[in-house]
Amino acid sequence: MPPGVAIPFPKGMAKALTLAELQHCGAWQRALQSKCKDHRYYEIVEHTLECGFEHHYLLLEDRSGNVRAIQPVLFVRQNLVEGVPGKVRSIVDRIRKVFPRFLTMRVLMVGCGAGTGDLGECNEKDEPWVANALQASLRTYARRNKASLVVFKDFPANYRSALETLRSNGYARIPSMPMTRLPLPYANWDEYFGTLSKATRKDLRRKFRKTERAPNIKMEVLNEIAPLVDEIYPLYLAVHERSPLKFETLTKDYFRAIAQRMPDRARFFIWRQNGKMVAFSFCLVCGDAIYDECIGLDYSVALDLHLYFYTLRDIISWALQQELKYYYSNPLNYEPKLHLDCELVPLDLYVMHTNPLLNPIFRRVIKYLGPTRHDPVLRKFPNAHEL
Repeated sequence: MPPGVAIPFPKGMAKALTLAELQHCGAWQRALQSKCKDHRYYEIVEHTLECGFEHHYLLLEDRSGNVRAIQPVLFVRQNLVEGVPGKVRSIVDRIRKVFPRFLTMRVLMVGCGAGTGDLGECNEKDEPWVANALQASLRTYARRNKASLVVFKDFPANYRSALETLRSNGYARIPSMPMTRLPLPYANWDEYFGTLSKATRKDLRRKFRKTERAPNIKMEVLNEIAPLVDEIYPLYLAVHERSPLKFETLTKDYFRAIAQRMPDRARFFIWRQNGKMVAFSFCLVCGDAIYDECIGLDYSVALDLHLYFYTLRDIISWALQQELKYYYSNPLNYEPKLHLDCELVPLDLYVMHTNPLLNPIFRRVIKYLGPTRHDPVLRKFPNAHEL
């Protein structure tokens, strides 16, 4: 659908815009102002990621012409069995030898191309209105753009009440790979460390002793990262390429833009040994929380020096010094997070096939392709039932 073409729905109208058309729209700054990843972040993602995403923005206005929300969306061709192991994946792989695009579809995704999803309401009280507006307009918008699926990508569980209208109107809700959260009601690392199980404390002491016997590792925390991007990026790729689930790949320009445009929230943790960068972590600080967005490691030393745990200790210690109340980390790598007493932060996918005849069948099938079904560690978390 060409930008600017409107889709009427019972309580208003949706209009697809480009980012260039939003630059002089005051509602764009208001739409995500209460979110950690505000309008600046979405602009950075569109300008710097090279993942084949087609970014658009749905301006939602009511019958009186008031702009109630601007919702970021994107089109992408998605492999529906990404990260699914075992028999299901082997069957799909055999079928794809004959039909290469089997279970690969053009998808309209609602949310962010690099991170969790949010509704783009201009007023937080409008969440239910926005959810209903999207429910009423997205099928038409997707079909005009030849997308087979509509997916609300990685929406936190606090949206479940507002998004219940989706489940009542043809969408299946399935759990996405969750984030984790560590509450920080502690004075320092030692106080937190003392709350861990005896076995975990013993294991971490052993790891830290081994690290401390090596040449000294020094940490610094920066806002400006442009001069260091060439050192950071290979470490990021080394970790990223090991991940079984890859939706987006960040770029050097992404890190540069984050540092330049979001210095109030971006924090880059850098660890050096003998002057050489061996680890880094990119975090966002927002309100009383720190969000660990991605990590990079030099695997020539990382495993031997247990750098994952060493860097995590430093970040948590720094967060406690800043009197932050929560540490959030991105999905995957759940085993160590379980032993560090983190809790799961559920993220949801809402999925609908745009063909009303196929959707009832699809709703049943898609639940078996959910990524959390294949991670046995998730079931060990005390709040796993919340998924």
